Amino acid sequence: MIVRRLAKLGVGAACMCAVLNAQAQTAYPVRPVQVIVAYPAGGAVDVMARNLVNVVQSQFNQQFVVVNRDGASGAIGFGLLANATNDGYTLGAGPTTPMSVMPHLMKRLKYDVHSFEYICQSFENVFTLSVPQESPYRSVAELLNAVRENPGKLTYGSGGIGTVPQLTVSNLMWRSKLSVTGVQYRGEAPMMLDLLAGRLSFGSPSVSLAAGRNLRVLAVFADERHATFPDAPTFKELNLPSMPPGLNGLFAPKGTPRAVLAQLERACENAVQSDTFITPAKRMHAQIAYLGGAAFRARAIEDWRYKGELIRALDLRME
Repeated sequence: MIVRRLAKLGVGAACMCAVLNAQAQTAYPVRPVQVIVAYPAGGAVDVMARNLVNVVQSQFNQQFVVVNRDGASGAIGFGLLANATNDGYTLGAGPTTPMSVMPHLMKRLKYDVHSFEYICQSFENVFTLSVPQESPYRSVAELLNAVRENPGKLTYGSGGIGTVPQLTVSNLMWRSKLSVTGVQYRGEAPMMLDLLAGRLSFGSPSVSLAAGRNLRVLAVFADERHATFPDAPTFKELNLPSMPPGLNGLFAPKGTPRAVLAQLERACENAVQSDTFITPAKRMHAQIAYLGGAAFRARAIEDWRYKGELIRALDLRME
């Protein structure tokens, strides 16, 4: 009888532990959450990341603290995220570029595209093919004809090797068998100064950078036209080589508990559908495009494969 009672007590204790464990798993977060943004404070990536984090935070009873850990084209911040404790209390927000591009250019990185959990995609950063307003080129066809007739003489600027704009233009030229002279800058801001001044033949700034500037947007690298430049055709319409836009979202270290990821994914979906996120996103000319974790992960991996093939074909290396 004593044995049976002890057995019953043991079963009861086990059940109670299971209940407590389940409650512990769902009681997230119980302390502040750190969100790493791998780019400088005040930039477009930082502003959009903070918008998303603020709306996600509003759905929990804890603070989500954004910290900027910029450097090495995002590799420093995402390196820290990859090596953070995978308990849900360190997240990352921003583009997938440090995962899809940097591992192909920086061989000593201690992470790759598989080192993270993908919580959600929140928006796409669409890029343009733009020329100064005073440029003689009024269409993509005219620009490409000029490149063809003057191999290596026309110049284009980008924010550095491995950035989405640089890869986008390189992809276009490589697949079109054309040659231009690339000028690499330390970021897009100095590139924009030279582009606006006419010291570059053309550039590939994002829609958010091109909007309201003295530029002529010839086309957008996207499958659909962008509301900010409705008269600019897409490269898909023109049947010319294009590339995926910048994919931005929310991430966690590999192995973060599924229950935590599910809560964050729901919060992210709610955030992307809210006016609190949509209104500032439209001011930034961001293309809102939600994807859940599984779809976002699949898209990021495909982007990593595609860009890896391109980087190897172009024999690109970090300087």
